[in-house]
Amino acid sequence: MKKLSLLMFSLFFVSFATIAQQKTTEKKKTQQGHTDENKFRQMKDVFATPNDQHTASGAPGHQYSQQKVDYIMDIRLDENANKIYGDENITYHNNSKDHLEYLWVQLDQNMRADDSKTPLAKSNSAAAFVTPDNFMSSYMGEKKGFGYNITKVESNGKPLSHTINRTMMRINLPQALAPGKTFEFRIEWNYLINDINKDGGRSGLESFPDGNKNYTIAQFFPRLAVYNNVEGWQNMQFWGRSEFALEFGDYEVNLTVPADHIVEATGSLQNEKDVLSKTQRKRFEKARKSFDKPVLIVTQKEAEKNEKGRATGTKTWKFKANKVRDFAFATSRKYIWDAMAVNINGKTVMATSLYPKEGNPLWEEHSTRAVATTLIEYSKLTFDYPYPKAVSVHSERQGMEYPMICFNFGRPNEDGTYSDRTKKGMLGVIIHEVGHNFFPMIVNSDERQWTWMDEGLNSFVEILAEDVYDPELFASNPAKNITRYMGGDQANISPIMSQGDYVKQFGPNAYSKPAAGLYILRKTIMGPELFDHAFRTYSQRWMFKHPTPEDFFRTMQDASGMDLDWFFRGWFYTTDVTDIGIKAVKPLYLTDKPSERVTKLKEQYKQYFDNLGDLVYITDKKEDANANAMNKYANGKEVPAYIYSVEFEKPGGLVMPIIVELTYADGTTKRETFPAQIWMRSDTTARRVFSSTKEITSIVVDPDFETADVDTSNNSWPKKEGNKFEDFKKKQKN
Repeated sequence: MKKLSLLMFSLFFVSFATIAQQKTTEKKKTQQGHTDENKFRQMKDVFATPNDQHTASGAPGHQYSQQKVDYIMDIRLDENANKIYGDENITYHNNSKDHLEYLWVQLDQNMRADDSKTPLAKSNSAAAFVTPDNFMSSYMGEKKGFGYNITKVESNGKPLSHTINRTMMRINLPQALAPGKTFEFRIEWNYLINDINKDGGRSGLESFPDGNKNYTIAQFFPRLAVYNNVEGWQNMQFWGRSEFALEFGDYEVNLTVPADHIVEATGSLQNEKDVLSKTQRKRFEKARKSFDKPVLIVTQKEAEKNEKGRATGTKTWKFKANKVRDFAFATSRKYIWDAMAVNINGKTVMATSLYPKEGNPLWEEHSTRAVATTLIEYSKLTFDYPYPKAVSVHSERQGMEYPMICFNFGRPNEDGTYSDRTKKGMLGVIIHEVGHNFFPMIVNSDERQWTWMDEGLNSFVEILAEDVYDPELFASNPAKNITRYMGGDQANISPIMSQGDYVKQFGPNAYSKPAAGLYILRKTIMGPELFDHAFRTYSQRWMFKHPTPEDFFRTMQDASGMDLDWFFRGWFYTTDVTDIGIKAVKPLYLTDKPSERVTKLKEQYKQYFDNLGDLVYITDKKEDANANAMNKYANGKEVPAYIYSVEFEKPGGLVMPIIVELTYADGTTKRETFPAQIWMRSDTTARRVFSSTKEITSIVVDPDFETADVDTSNNSWPKKEGNKFEDFKKKQKN
């Protein structure tokens, strides 16, 4: 037998004691009817089985395929009637291995149709006050006439059988569409545009007192649903909250609008000379070479002059976009227009903004610059932005994203003044919505099913981009900020991994908590180097493809070499909370006298102790202390005079690293971080021994609030006095 060290021997007895305590705890839980589930068990019980399309590594497999849908559309805006007329020719490419008997088309505008079930699915009670319009629609059965009017569905000039089920339309194919084949058909339609401020909605129009309107139009055309080997057809009804699952394709769109309107849209403008003046084209050429500041293409003075007239004729703006999953546009005679160039690894991308004068001076000062910062910072953490432009359009109450274009709120007071809160809100929504170009417009997750995969990931990268744009304005701690939500009423909280329509407290669940979780992973658990490589790997693996949650979770582990199942299970699949504290601190002392217990052990295990040779002892009795016990073995090094046994507790269900800050009598501090795996063998307690030549005067767990600890009253030794409100809240929980 090899000679055992004092440390090994001590660990033997510590482990023995820990195991004994664990068995006692498990026995108690069994008696009380509880089960002790290992928080570090692998997630094979909840992950989908990998296959040749979605592999065990999280990468697309060698058999991965996805459908393609191409659109050629003629769209006409009737400003007088506030109606849109559309004629679209669709080519559906069946790239799957399946024979398709029918196709599913999304009719999102039917969510607000007069016979929509969406209002009936909401539990409500009588409000103390409502607007007259809301009262009429709620209590007088007023019909507003919203929703699609489908006038033609045909193929090769012949009517095509179809069935409309609220926000979904099934196209009944004449014969099954074989793998590798295409099917072409045409839909003609029109609908009444909703007023965003009166009727709500993600897109629509904003009315101004002088009769002008700002049209920000999206979800405006019948769009093909996604078909894949994970969901089959993603034909869940659109209830108004969970967003969209869409296929990539190529678009050619002709937008006919009043002749005095300025238009921006998904894709590249194909006929600049037909729709832009010579002055506007010259200014735009200048903008294409301006990398440091925006160039005004339409000034405020010109926009103010333009909005006073009403053109009788029309212009047709032609846009073309390849490899996009959607199309949206904005049009108004009120727009100021500016743009600047952005260098994305040697490729020039245009950052652009459209806004009425009501957005100034805030928008002229910040919008396009914020777009540029977003493209640069997101590209660093994901992939080089592949599209030719990104556009930010101002509308009073919107925050919504589409390929290359988004609609954003943030309006100053009428006199042009604005608060930091307004500025922060405006910049935050622009960075967020432009960031959606990456998630889900390119990394094309299923928003209808998993809202967090686009909102949560995007909100996380948004935090990093905001910090670059204005670190003082956006100074925050996402891990600390999420504790109020996570520590709230558990009956009113859903796991992140819940389908979006069923989620309680949608904002924190889909946006803040996933973002905070990724922030903790990057800052505290993985470190920026490992995290960034893994996150970039996921983004590049799944750009222009359809990832699932498992693809994300698996890639983050596959590319980092870290087992993170414990984190993903707890943070995404449960509503457990972090609560780690200090249960007890016991001072220990060096001595050359064995305790009564050790003396008995030496008698019982004489052979082992004889092999250990010389021993020094550790006691909790100060009167037995003998600091000189180690002097002859220390080889001139200073022997620690202060030893502390610290027992950590974990009332919360989540496991997290234990971050400890030690403060010494001379005022100096030291940090130590113990990985989450310290909880592997006990889910309730963990022990560590700290030694020092200086007296430790305080010990604090998670001093910078990095782990989303919901109760910090147990984080300090000596215990800090809590305020009456915190004590009251704790009593209420108990």
